[in-house]
Amino acid sequence: MGKRIISRRRGAGTGTYRSPSHRHPGPIYHPAPSVAGPGRVVSIEPSPGRTAPVAELVTPDGTRVRILAPAGLATGDSVSLGSGKVDRGAILPLSAIPDGTLVSNVEVKPFDGGRLVRAAGASALVVGRAGNEVTVQLPSGAFRRLLATCRAEVGAVAGGGRGERPYIKAGKKVLSTRSIARAPFKVRGVAMNPVNHPFGGGAHQHVGRPSTVKSGTWPGAKVGRFSSSKRRRRLRERRGEH
Repeated sequence: MGKRIISRRRGAGTGTYRSPSHRHPGPIYHPAPSVAGPGRVVSIEPSPGRTAPVAELVTPDGTRVRILAPAGLATGDSVSLGSGKVDRGAILPLSAIPDGTLVSNVEVKPFDGGRLVRAAGASALVVGRAGNEVTVQLPSGAFRRLLATCRAEVGAVAGGGRGERPYIKAGKKVLSTRSIARAPFKVRGVAMNPVNHPFGGGAHQHVGRPSTVKSGTWPGAKVGRFSSSKRRRRLRERRGEH
């Protein structure tokens, strides 16, 4: 009797493959719209489970909020929330951010807390505006038109260049990937036994079966390559399907 392949076990979300929540400082989103005014940075701390560090602010009413730390932010700096000076770390609506400014943690819908450009070293560029929409160029190069009331954080996310630091030892990589629930290594399916993977077994390492699977295949056999969506679309058009 075969086993579930590791990607299926990981997707089930058991404790072995789940990121340990006790290490995380909590969800990091923009503060509520009611939190406005200058905030003072009291600490910048690493955040296990994410690539970027986190900055803790104290607002004028004494509330403590956490934001993604932008590059160049230091303890004791002042950060504008809601309105004010356009400086690193300021959380402002896109309508108040001039063109050519690097931004991060961009909201897709107004007041959703920030969904885009949240990885270490990432930044988007405010390109232009038309009416009540602002065009932003994402790190992928794609352009996205967002409502001018969507908020963003000024500056690139801190922690850029983290991937350039070598691990030196395999054990360091195991520990570094534990908090983000990512496997430190990946074993090829053809190198496994047939009980562990549909591509396993054989006199030598080869797939031994068609490596392209249908999207409706049962989960244990859904390994390999899915046929491209463009090809499926062309086939549907030839059949006259919509």
